[in-house]
Amino acid sequence: MTEIADPERTPVLAGVGQLNDRPDDPADGLDPIELMTQALKLADADAGGGLIADCDSLDVVAQIGWPQMSPVHHAVAERLGIAPAHCEQTEKPNGDSPTRLLHEAANRIGRGEARICAVTGGEALRTAAKLAALKSDGSKPNVLRDASHRVRKGYAQSYGLVIPTDVYPLYENAMRAAYGQTLAEGQAESGALWSGMSEVAADSEGAWINTPVSPHEVVTPTEANRPIAFPYFKLQVANASVNQGAGFIMTSLAEAQRRGIPDERLVHIGYGAAASEPENFLERADYISSPSLETVLAEVLALNSASSADLDLVELYSCFPCVPKIARRVLDWPLDHPITVHGGLTFGGGPIGNYMSHAVVEMVRRLRGSAKKGLLFANGGYATHNHAILLSGRPLEATFPQAFDCQRQAD
Repeated sequence: MTEIADPERTPVLAGVGQLNDRPDDPADGLDPIELMTQALKLADADAGGGLIADCDSLDVVAQIGWPQMSPVHHAVAERLGIAPAHCEQTEKPNGDSPTRLLHEAANRIGRGEARICAVTGGEALRTAAKLAALKSDGSKPNVLRDASHRVRKGYAQSYGLVIPTDVYPLYENAMRAAYGQTLAEGQAESGALWSGMSEVAADSEGAWINTPVSPHEVVTPTEANRPIAFPYFKLQVANASVNQGAGFIMTSLAEAQRRGIPDERLVHIGYGAAASEPENFLERADYISSPSLETVLAEVLALNSASSADLDLVELYSCFPCVPKIARRVLDWPLDHPITVHGGLTFGGGPIGNYMSHAVVEMVRRLRGSAKKGLLFANGGYATHNHAILLSGRPLEATFPQAFDCQRQAD
């Protein structure tokens, strides 16, 4: 059995919670603050109760659906009735945010700066879109294109390269050529991956869509599966029209034991790594690879003295097929193996920057009480920011705090 160096500074995941808000009328939906608050209350109950009341650290993933509310971290703390010493919101709603916040919270516990840390996020774009439509002059609002961090001018924007659906097809089409695939072969790979995710979502109570689809349905245009950006159809891209909240609570192993949380309810944290591509995607060397993605995955395996064969579960970020296509090649992950524990951003739901919080929830639930290992791989921006970390149902040899920046190696 792995020996724990210092239980007081060994972080563990103790509680997880998530919710889907589906009122008959989307205009009656919960706002992001309430989604985040309820998610953490569910996480607290999942851990046995009483942790949130003593929370030392609260991190919130930025949301875009309700810009009039931003920032929301202090409002979330107020609704929870807490005043943690550390209380912050991420600068942007990047997809890697929950994984980075998990890692930073683990380091906070490792440095002895906190005993109990909470992370949450939530988006209510379904409701935001309905409310905006009711107030509009008949024109259709676009919450994604109108987000404050995307309203800017520049060379790329002048050619319509503004949001992820504009940029990721550059990778998809270039990669297909580099892999020597025909269009049909590239789409077949996407169909297989996405159909597999829909099967996972069908058995995930937290997923937004629980109806499985076949590989053929994923890549075949229909009235319900319209073209989005060549070669992607609706069933191949992140589904942002959701009202979802998720959160998780970490504490030290010693604190969890003092509170009587059973060992089989705790999930242990291994080593992780992070690196990024240039923010300006026009400055990248090509659109057929991602040195930072490849480095991050290789580093995580090396740091944890693991191989891909040691992984029982993975969550490979799935905003668009090109990202997990690169990731699974780095890991040599078979096409017929699930690449998600939650259902992916199409079927699990794509709440902008907070998807990985839902992945954490599901990964924890699947690892509890087992000897399994699970890899969380997150991607944010425009295939820009990569962050991965290993979790396990059994203690690992990782120590905290730990440096996770591997940008030098990626560069």
